[in-house]
Order: sequence, then C-alpha cells, then structure tokens
Amino acid sequence: MAATAHNNLNAKLVLLGDMGAGKSSLVIRFVKGQFLEFQESTIGAAFFSSTVSVNNSTVKFEIWDTAGQERYHSLAPMYYRGAAAAIIVYDITSTDSFARAKKWVQELQKQGNPNMVMALTGNKADLEDKRKVTAEEAHLYAEENGLFFMETSAKTAANVNDIFYEIDAIPVTVASRSLGLRVFACSSLHRSVVALPIRP
Repeated sequence: MAATAHNNLNAKLVLLGDMGAGKSSLVIRFVKGQFLEFQESTIGAAFFSSTVSVNNSTVKFEIWDTAGQERYHSLAPMYYRGAAAAIIVYDITSTDSFARAKKWVQELQKQGNPNMVMALTGNKADLEDKRKVTAEEAHLYAEENGLFFMETSAKTAANVNDIFYEIDAIPVTVASRSLGLRVFACSSLHRSVVALPIRP
C-alpha cells in the first residue's frame, strides 16, 4: 500500500481460486452489478478498480482477477506480490475446488505479503442442492488459518458486496490510521472496469 502527499492511497487486492469457481463473476457483480450466465474463462488476469473516499482521503483498490487454469499458475506471484488483501474463492459444489483453495492459502502463507489480509469465499451458494463442501467445514478451516469466511452467490448477489467491503475495510482502516485520520464512513464509492490485457 502506498500513500501520496494528498492522502491518496492505493491498495492491491487479488482473487485466486480454481477455474470455474466464479472469481470473475464475483468481481463483475461487485463492480458492475451484473451477472453473465456464461462467463468466459479469464486469460492471465483481469483488472478492475474500486475507489472509496474516506473523509479527506481517497483509497483506490486495484483488483486483480487471476486465471484459474493450471497453465497460468506460474504467473500468479506477479499479481499477489505486494497485495494488501486476497480473496480465495472455491465452488461449494466441488471438493476439488475447495482443495485447490487450500493450496492457494498455503502458497500465500509461504510466499505472499506477511501482512496480507485473506478471505475464504465459498461461491455458488445458490446451488445448495448440489453442495459438496459444508459451510461448517470451510468455516473451521478459515478459523484455523486466520481467514475471514463467507459464502456468496454471484448469481443472486448474496454477500458479494459484503465480502469485498469486509476485505477492503482492513487496508482502509490501516492506511487511514497511519495518516492520523479517523474513519467514520465512506462518503462516496466509485467503481470502474479496465479492459484487458493489463500487467500488474
């Protein structure tokens, strides 16, 4: 996270998880308020931004949505390196997806920013009848590893804003305290999407 003389702050947020877990759908739901039934797989990474005004400060969240395909795994450190926060996404209907999420957590614990805030998100909560990963199992894993945990549905928008606001609140608060500011509430929120391809 960096600060300028004008109290402009930047916080990098990265999404990681298996292909098909719904990372892109979550970001698009949050940024644009939309859901696409057939979302194309991300190639490399997609970049989005969310800017929050807090009192006299402006905090720009740089959101990197990474590809879930194994062939892009070697690129992931470019995107999570220096990140203030990470959201690790899995599909509640897939035990393999949950296992992959655990591997991402382990990788971030070993190689990521030691001060990184991490959240575990069980997506596709609307598919309860196809559930393979219980909320209790995921919550226990999150507690054991010091992660925030929440189930979401990009399709219905359930908890989508909540998980981003929860993960965003930490770097905002930390940055604001470092500047001697008191955080009462966000006075405005602006979101934008930037076209691909973009490097971190």
